Amino acid sequence: MPEYLSVSLLTKYLKLKFERDPYLERVYLTGQVSNFRKRPNHQYFSLKDEGAVIQATIWSGVYRKLGFDLEEGMKINVIGRIQLYEPGGSYSIIIEKAEPDGIGALAIQFEQLKKKLGDEGLFRSDLKQALPRFVKKIGIVTSPSGAVIRDIITTINRRFPGLELVLYPTKVQGEGAAQELADNIRRANEREDLDVLIIGRGGGSIEDLWAFNEEPLVRAVFESRIPIISSVGHETDTTLADFVADRRAATPTAAAELATPITKLDLLAHLQQQENRLAMALKNRLTRYRQDLNKLSQSVIFRQPERLYDGYLQKLNQLDLRLLEKMRSLYRDKYQQWQLLSQRLRALSPEVSLKLGQDQLERLERLLRSNMALIYDQKLDQFKHLSETLLTLDTSRIVARGYALVQKGEGVLDSVEKIEKKDQLRLIMRDGQVEVEVKDVQRKEI
Repeated sequence: MPEYLSVSLLTKYLKLKFERDPYLERVYLTGQVSNFRKRPNHQYFSLKDEGAVIQATIWSGVYRKLGFDLEEGMKINVIGRIQLYEPGGSYSIIIEKAEPDGIGALAIQFEQLKKKLGDEGLFRSDLKQALPRFVKKIGIVTSPSGAVIRDIITTINRRFPGLELVLYPTKVQGEGAAQELADNIRRANEREDLDVLIIGRGGGSIEDLWAFNEEPLVRAVFESRIPIISSVGHETDTTLADFVADRRAATPTAAAELATPITKLDLLAHLQQQENRLAMALKNRLTRYRQDLNKLSQSVIFRQPERLYDGYLQKLNQLDLRLLEKMRSLYRDKYQQWQLLSQRLRALSPEVSLKLGQDQLERLERLLRSNMALIYDQKLDQFKHLSETLLTLDTSRIVARGYALVQKGEGVLDSVEKIEKKDQLRLIMRDGQVEVEVKDVQRKEI
């Protein structure tokens, strides 16, 4: 009889095989990313090809060190170890290293960061600052020992000798270079006397220039108050610092030329030309003033200066008369206004209000007395009329005239319709009452 294995034993055997087989200790796979949705910590997705799918996991610490973001459909090469999940009988790969297939991770990271920062508006041309036409002091953020600083100094000394340069010695390659570049850009922005800032380094591979593609540096360039010229690598090299800078220079020499658009000789020639123009303008004006003075010296006014004041005296007299008339008019207006306000104030005086109130009270009292007498007479007439009407309804007075009242029970009858044969009735007369029994009822036909 063959020996049967339990599912658990078989699964444990396969797990030990994956864990201890030297050929399976590290697995190298190529596959396409599927079912990827970026999570805040660990990343879970699938790797697939035309014939199969395997679940994949990248721990958060490993993912942060990849240097690029995974995307749905991206083909990658991974190194990892196989893990078998016993309860479900499924297996997956724990990825320890990954890189894009066929294209470098740095190139992928470059494009991803370029898109991200571009969507935020860091590369917008309308946000770039104009370079100053005249500069007094230039800041330079670069390595103190490279060819970049020598080229910049040589070019500026040739174009504008004596211009002050401020060097911020900076690491331009390797770990921590991007942060050091960003810190020096912010340090330069703390000064108030820098007119323009040059950042850069010499040529190299994409790895050598990578510090100028990192996000901290790009954001520091964007936030700079001082206009920045970027000169990174050779003419064909392009970094994200070039996109965000206010101007990009192909070489350090070109950066120095952009920072000094006018040479010292050109400036001196321009100043000399302006000085000549100013001297000529002053000479022409002095000549014109001498001619005007000669004309005035020949005029009557110059010989009799008091005539200069005749017009002003006439104007002063006119203004004096206008002022006097204006003051009189203003006085009349104010006096009329005062009278009007006095009348209104007297009308609002408590004595006037009290007198008016007393007069009104007297009128109301007289009106009240008159109305009360009138109402009394009306009510008295109404009372007499009602009394007479009431007397006409008094039954005793009716009986006293020789009539009799007919009662059935407690009610007085006013019609034979309410009487039946055998009814007991009571006749009330002026001197007594009679109890009768009805023998017959004869109703009048209508």
